[in-house]
Amino acid sequence: MNPNARLIKRLLDVAGSAGLLVLLSPLIAACALLIKLQDSGPVLHRRRVVGPHGEFDAFKLRTMCENADAMLEQNSHLRSEFAANSKIRNDPRITRIGAVLRKLSLDELPQLWNVLRGEMSLVGPRMITPEELKRYGDASWIFRATKPGLTGFWQVQGRQDVPFEQRIQMDLFYVQNWSLRLDCKILLRTPLVVMRGVGAY
Repeated sequence: MNPNARLIKRLLDVAGSAGLLVLLSPLIAACALLIKLQDSGPVLHRRRVVGPHGEFDAFKLRTMCENADAMLEQNSHLRSEFAANSKIRNDPRITRIGAVLRKLSLDELPQLWNVLRGEMSLVGPRMITPEELKRYGDASWIFRATKPGLTGFWQVQGRQDVPFEQRIQMDLFYVQNWSLRLDCKILLRTPLVVMRGVGAY
């Protein structure tokens, strides 16, 4: 990415994330209140992921029960499915409110703050945890050097319905073929994909 393109991408990230945070703050607050009323647990979930400047906490609205980690540890079937796909279809740990938030991708809205802080981009590869990075093999350095995105190429191609290995290839395609035009296409397509609920679970 040349310096001018990098600057334009960053300016779009700042303007877009700041504007959306102001516009959507009442919706984020309403979702947070529903989560709090549900079980009085924490509103935010912090997911430790990797980026160009090292590890950081990506913010999400909490969609799982408070003992989600313990449930995963105690259930071998859930563990094996999670190990294979980094996701679990029909995950019993997801709350009723959480299921709605995930269906509409509202749980991702706090990541606009990560974008504003420069840790993420509006468009980029999927977030990767330090544990997942080993599955990326020789390509892992590419993802350590690229900001993860709030949305991205694989998300608009089917999201969780896309097999894990294919997600990696899609993210590699995005990084290797990046352009502002591609970002704009992904951003324009994202609302339609979200409204259709494709691959959201």
